[in-house]
This record gives sequence, structure tokens and C-alpha cells, in this order.
Amino acid sequence: MNINDFDYNLPEELIAQTPLKERSSSRLLILNKDTGNIKHEHFYNIINYLHEGDVLVLNDTKVIPARLIGSKEETNAVIELLLLKELTDNNWECLARPCKRLKVGTIISFGEGLLKAEVTEKLEDGIVHVKLIYDGILMEILDKLGTMPLPPYIHEKLEDQSRYQTVYAKNIGSAAAPTAGLHFTNDLLKKLANKGVIITYVTLHVGLGTFRPVEVENILEHKMHSEFYVMSEETANILNKAKEENRRIVAVGTTSTRTLETIATNNDGKFKACAGNTDIFIYPGYKFKAIDALITNFHLPKSTLVMLVSTLAGRENILNAYNEAIKEKYRFFSFGDAMFITGDDI
Repeated sequence: MNINDFDYNLPEELIAQTPLKERSSSRLLILNKDTGNIKHEHFYNIINYLHEGDVLVLNDTKVIPARLIGSKEETNAVIELLLLKELTDNNWECLARPCKRLKVGTIISFGEGLLKAEVTEKLEDGIVHVKLIYDGILMEILDKLGTMPLPPYIHEKLEDQSRYQTVYAKNIGSAAAPTAGLHFTNDLLKKLANKGVIITYVTLHVGLGTFRPVEVENILEHKMHSEFYVMSEETANILNKAKEENRRIVAVGTTSTRTLETIATNNDGKFKACAGNTDIFIYPGYKFKAIDALITNFHLPKSTLVMLVSTLAGRENILNAYNEAIKEKYRFFSFGDAMFITGDDI
């Protein structure tokens, strides 16, 4: 399977640089995964396409304000660190730029010494391990010194940092937002619950790998990044009951999808309370074991996420829908518009 099978041409001006004023006012492309039929909507009307008894699964991870600009203590050279994940107490894996200026033992200072990072190990691709040195509570310090680690295709400054968090973000640990969830408001979630849609949560901490391009022609040679997930007993029970009663499981985002499919794959199609790391790679040929429908954003050309949605709806249907969205001037990627992939007639 060739990477070019998942390519499409996107005009640069359609890459959304800022979030809309109202979260749920984004556009929504409804795609029937079986027929390829398309309908254009607004996201606040998602309520018309979710049914009583559906289980809506959201990823409640919270993004760390993990982008830090500091300087080497020896030379004052400017260094940027992006905190990716905590390895052990105060020891973190980071992406460093420029990494070539760092060596083991280098100390980087942030906020006039409010936070320091000592390099303990240098790895490949700009990755370093550091020990963080500070007094007080780390997350409070990061709130003061850090900014949201926006994707590389976003060049505008984010005026309101909360717009790169979902309204239900709870468990700290992501280097990027689960962006399909950015369209939901508390009011919309309340309306869905009042309709009888069952809302439940998983946690998957989104890592740097979500931005990494596929660099091999044969996608079967691609090595997926690993991300940490958690499912509670309450959520597992809700999902198992839905399966038993033949009710739909609707995932919000590819991160929720990967979590659900990992757990179902590991447990013969069932769900259970668990935590672990997943590097599941979903590409055409994979048979879904957990989800029936998916709310998602529009993804980068040649990305593993385009492969995932192509697996659910068919490659031709997805590429046709993407080309239709381009023609209709939809906004793409993290701050862009949404798609609902469903089996319902539209």
C-alpha cells in the first residue's frame, strides 16, 4: 500500500490559523461511510444525527502548556523545549530546538531561573531527556512560563490558551489537543445528554507523533508512535452494555478511536478497565471492533489519520469528501471544521 494513495492537494489558505469565535459554529460534513453520500451542516446540528441510546466517547486528556523558551546558562543561547511526557518524577522526554547546541549536563534556564532543565540524555530526532529543577508546583509554573504547543502548520499566535483545550479536558498529559472535541460546548453536551445520548470518557495522552509525517513509501513499513491510555470501569461497563444491546458507539476523534480499538482488540471485542500504551496503526484492511461512527477533523495529506478514516469509510469516499470540502472552502486541521462519518442514510 503506497503512501501516495492517501494524498490530496490542499490550498494553503484553507489551513485554519485561529479558532472560530463560537466553538460549535464550525461547519460539519456528514459522510455516509457505505454510499459516500455527503451533506453539509453546522456542528451545532450534530444533535440531529446522534440518537437516543448512542454512546458518545470523548477523550478527556488535558494539554500541558509545554512549549518553553529559555536560555543556556553557559552562553545565553536561546533554546526551545517542548515537554512530551514525564518518564519518572521530574524527568521528562522533550523535543529540543536547536538540539545540536545541547550536551549531557547542559542546564537551560526559564523565567529567570524559576524553572531549570538539566540535559541527562540526548537521543535521535531532536529528542532529549531532562531533569526539571524548581520549587513549588510544576503545573503552576508551566501556566506562568509555558505556551500551548500548537502544530507546526499554525503560524498565528493563540490569544486565548483555553481554545486549544476541550471544555471537558481533565487529565493532564498531552502535547497536543484531541482536536475533534474542540467543537463541543458545555451547552451542546447538555442538550445531547437530555436527548438520551450517553456521554462517557477515555483518556489518551496525545504525543508528538501525531505531527510526525509518514516517511516511507510502503505504509506497512511505518512505525507508529506509542501513547498512554486509560479506561475506567464505568466506561467499560457502558460500552459493553451498548454492544450487547446493539447500540452505536460514536468516537469523538482518532485518539478516542485508537483507545477503543486497542482495548477491544486486546479483549476479544470487549471492554475492561485498564491502562497501557498503544501503538495501534489502523489502515485499510483493518476490521473495526469497537466503533460504529466517528466525529473527526480533516487531516493532513499522507497522514496515518487519513488512513484511519479511509479504513472506516473507504479511501475513495474519504478523498471525494475531502475534495468536496476543499471545493466548499472548509477550514482544515486542528482549528478547522469537522466531519461525521456515519452509517445512517443522509
